Amino acid sequence: MQLVLAQCNTHVGDFEGNLALCKSIVERAQSEFSRPVIVFPELTLTGYPPEDLLLRPSIEPRVQVALSELCDVVTTAYVIVGYPRRIDGVLYNAAGVIHQGALIGEYHKWCLPNYQVFDEKRYFAPGTEPCVVAIHGVQVGLSICEDIWAPEPALAAKTAGAELILNLNASPFHRCKQNERLSIVAKRVAETGIPVVYVNQVGGQDELVFDGGSFVMNSQGQVIKQLPRFDDACEMVTYPFGAADASEQAVTDQLAGFALTDLQEVWQALVVGVRDYVNKNGFPGVVLGLSGGVDSALTLAVAEAALGADRVQAVMMPFKYTSQMSLEDAAEQANRMGVNYSVIPIEPIYNAFMSALEEEFEGRKPDTTEENLQARARGVVLMSISNKTGKLVLTTGNKSEIAVGYSTLYGDMAGGFDVLKDVPKTLVFALCWYRNSLGPCIPERVITRPPSAELAPDQKDEDSLPPYEILDQIIDLYVEQDCSAQNIIDKGFAEADVHRAVRLIDLNEYKRRQAPIGVRLTRRGFGRDRRYPITSKWKPGV
Repeated sequence: MQLVLAQCNTHVGDFEGNLALCKSIVERAQSEFSRPVIVFPELTLTGYPPEDLLLRPSIEPRVQVALSELCDVVTTAYVIVGYPRRIDGVLYNAAGVIHQGALIGEYHKWCLPNYQVFDEKRYFAPGTEPCVVAIHGVQVGLSICEDIWAPEPALAAKTAGAELILNLNASPFHRCKQNERLSIVAKRVAETGIPVVYVNQVGGQDELVFDGGSFVMNSQGQVIKQLPRFDDACEMVTYPFGAADASEQAVTDQLAGFALTDLQEVWQALVVGVRDYVNKNGFPGVVLGLSGGVDSALTLAVAEAALGADRVQAVMMPFKYTSQMSLEDAAEQANRMGVNYSVIPIEPIYNAFMSALEEEFEGRKPDTTEENLQARARGVVLMSISNKTGKLVLTTGNKSEIAVGYSTLYGDMAGGFDVLKDVPKTLVFALCWYRNSLGPCIPERVITRPPSAELAPDQKDEDSLPPYEILDQIIDLYVEQDCSAQNIIDKGFAEADVHRAVRLIDLNEYKRRQAPIGVRLTRRGFGRDRRYPITSKWKPGV
């Protein structure tokens, strides 16, 4: 049996494009191999996650047309593909087996995730029966994504006679996710003694990134093949698999080649997330404010890696508080990267606003209003360029700032996609050093100077916030780990810092609801993962 792992990048709602992709893979495999068994990811025909598109009455006939047309090209191959299936008014997350132009078997996903970014119980009913199909004399059991995270579906497949399990996935990335997958599949293999072929989706979809990394694990729990992370791939492995130690060094070398450090996989997730959001939504390019600070420097580096320099525009928008160092560093980075770069001073715009507001502000002392007005003037400039050129505005706020509201509504928050939305400030610095290790990019003093919004004379972030080394730990404990304020204090953090930080996190939910989406990197990003009420009397102390 020649198993073809089709790790592909689908587009939600693009039935024609997804079908064409499937057809091309099937036709190529049928021409290259004599007995191919092609395994696609979860919900391939619709793309994943289709969300409330699944509630549209017109989706069912579209799925049927795509499935019928795919059947028409399947001759010698066996094709296992994912799609939604409605039976007697009940919708299932299905995987079908196609051979010689006909659907010969179908499995319905048992375990429907309803946590973090998942909401499958909103749409699907759970399956109740295993599906085992004879393919080239082998009893092959099917499962879909979450099914492999629980013991029951695999054990049911074994009871039904399965000798091999094919697991179709649309498993989104978060940090350290690949190690979790390998560990979970190893448990299923140990429980059943059955090898598993794990095929995952790749590519970006809104805030989610799918990182591929499809693999084959033999009955001894050894990974005998793994596909690249964050890239399309279509590769064949022959079954029966045998033991990995038959070619131990070759397997070790291959797995080492695909192993990524934390910084490498975060970088690739950001690049893929930006690339697919921009391309799949049809933007000709992006525009962003380049301030000479670390956040915009990293955002520019990611955008250039994702899209190429010719599709990236950086705009320096200086004010009287902008330092000469910032002007020099922004120009140097833009020159190094070869992006379109311009300088548009905002002082005339700011003065015009202040003149218009003079009567309203009479008798009131200057405060953060004037600082925010600078950010809003910059937002107006960037959004105007976006309107005129069609380019997407990338905002540059990081997770630390977004958590505590250190950002301006309709100012630096104005835009369509926030690259660093799930990147805490301390990780921003680490990613800047990582990017520079690949080649000259970000001027060193951008990374080493104290962070500043430069909205007031000699301003530094730590004038308003605890040091980021402290703040990021508090945010992680409160947001990611659901610790109470008292729990965090008990871990040794200063009481004043903790209460200040958690109060700001809770207070600024209204800002986050109005913020652009951004790449999800953690289990608890500020997006689909975390849905807190804006109007609330919640007390975070306990």
